[in-house]
Amino acid sequence: MTLPRRTFLHLAVGAAALPAAARMAWAQGYPSRPVRIVVGFPPGGATDIQARLMGQWLSERLGQQFIIENRAGASGNIGTEAVAKAPADGYTLLQIVTPNAINAALYTNLNFDFIRDIVPVIAIARLAYVVVVHPSVPAATIPELIAYAKANPGKINYGSAGPGTPQNIACELFKMMAGVNLVHVPYRGGAPAVTDLVGGHLQVIFCPVSESIEHIKAGKLRALGVTTAARLDVLPEVPTVADFVPGYEASGFAGIGAPRGTPAEIIALLNKELNAGLADAKIRARIVELGGTVLGGSAAEFGTIIAEATEKWAKVIKFAGIKTE
Repeated sequence: MTLPRRTFLHLAVGAAALPAAARMAWAQGYPSRPVRIVVGFPPGGATDIQARLMGQWLSERLGQQFIIENRAGASGNIGTEAVAKAPADGYTLLQIVTPNAINAALYTNLNFDFIRDIVPVIAIARLAYVVVVHPSVPAATIPELIAYAKANPGKINYGSAGPGTPQNIACELFKMMAGVNLVHVPYRGGAPAVTDLVGGHLQVIFCPVSESIEHIKAGKLRALGVTTAARLDVLPEVPTVADFVPGYEASGFAGIGAPRGTPAEIIALLNKELNAGLADAKIRARIVELGGTVLGGSAAEFGTIIAEATEKWAKVIKFAGIKTE
């Protein structure tokens, strides 16, 4: 599936095409009541924590409560559909994450079109994964992992939170680029996969930093590489996978979106206030702790990030033949 970036970016700024009087009427006095930020995943994860950070910031800045509503299920599709079908008045927002871009190619029978029905507001952070192995694996570097995998094709198991999840997609890209054969073991969520890796029932996971960093620090897991283009402040001694597999990059992202047709003035106000929040030292430090790199910028720039990710992961999904259960 290849999505026309020009079309997506046109949709991303489509709210600006509304009649000026109508836009001003919608936006005047916003927000005059509480606003929901829908998170399509359970509370407690990095996605949820970031949404709560930004929700608290907006509550303090704009004088109304920005309430986090967790609507977990179907890899984020339940929450996304709720926002796609909500009134385009700025009172229902979506925490956009990597699975939204993946799902656009992975699912063919959704009751909404993410690219068409959700417009970007702002990119919050670029999110890293880290390649972690059980200490029993005889590999301390990415080249050693590749050599070990090539010497044992089909005998090394990697875990993920399920088919089509970022962990699955990131490892499939690695398999494709490094020319190795690793066996996918899907779980119902990332936590049980990490538990089994710590217990030695798996050999490797391309794991969110927030789910693995304490195990890395405790010596229960060994970090071989991070999936972002640059090293992470939170794991400065860990090289990038791209240092050894040129061109490899499998970062995720998080940001805020709104239903299509949300007035441009509301999008602009939220973008301005959230950019101010991302300049706050405490918020920036917390995002870094979660393995993120602060982004910010315009709504259109976030649209570009989403479009590029959607096209990239669609190719990996097709190449690896990934399907949902």
